[in-house]
Amino acid sequence: MSLSKTTQDHDEIRRWAETHGAQPAEVASTERNGDTGILRFCFPKAPNRNDSNLREISWDEFFEKFDENNLELVYQEKTAAGEKSNFNKLVHPSEEEHSSRKQKSASSSGSHKSHTHKSSAA
Repeated sequence: MSLSKTTQDHDEIRRWAETHGAQPAEVASTERNGDTGILRFCFPKAPNRNDSNLREISWDEFFEKFDENNLELVYQEKTAAGEKSNFNKLVHPSEEEHSSRKQKSASSSGSHKSHTHKSSAA
């Protein structure tokens, strides 16, 4: 069993992405009226990568769309076997069991938080 983490913290997201060789991207042809499309991470240096439908975007564009849609990043640092993991998923808090929203109190200041969860994903 490996640990997955959930965060909305921009610095933590960028650190994870850069450590894993990931670049912020959008899915091609999903932008509307000049707005950034569906967000993803691409891994330009990963073997067997398949990101021909992804277009790299700036971190500013990425985080603007991320915040507008109130997204969270679920990610892993390592697989269950202890190897480096590129597992990541951008989720809307109301749709994801790992959401940190469930753990925030009504008096929360709204600051970006992160949490750790056990996960069976490798």
